Amino acid sequence: MAITQTANAHWEGSLVEGKGNVSLDTSKSGSFEIDWKARAEEAGGKTSPEELIAAAHSSCYSMALSHGLTGAGTPPTSIDTKAEVKFQAGQGILGIHLTVRANVPGLSQEAFVEAAEGAKANCPVSKALAAVDITLDASLV
Repeated sequence: MAITQTANAHWEGSLVEGKGNVSLDTSKSGSFEIDWKARAEEAGGKTSPEELIAAAHSSCYSMALSHGLTGAGTPPTSIDTKAEVKFQAGQGILGIHLTVRANVPGLSQEAFVEAAEGAKANCPVSKALAAVDITLDASLV
């Protein structure tokens, strides 16, 4: 059965001078301020679409990697994934870099990198973002 997740954004004003907020409605986790400066210059306590993409990608990727490792008989003890989404005004999203560090007892570095690459290719968010170059740095800890 398909599940629908919902977020809403409210914006007032022009792109550069305007401001708004985005709410995570399904989880009711909160509402976050957004503006152009947070997107193109510095966050200043506000979020951006790219930060939200990074959150979605890092969490989805960690789940996909955990699923793959467990299915292969080497369940992870822990997985930490950082997603860095690079945005350039006038050009858009230039790329995403994933850095993953995991503790997987009994797994070689080579086998881990193979599993990490598989998760990158098969994570639903990676698939949704296929138009963007996604790179990966994967290591066991």
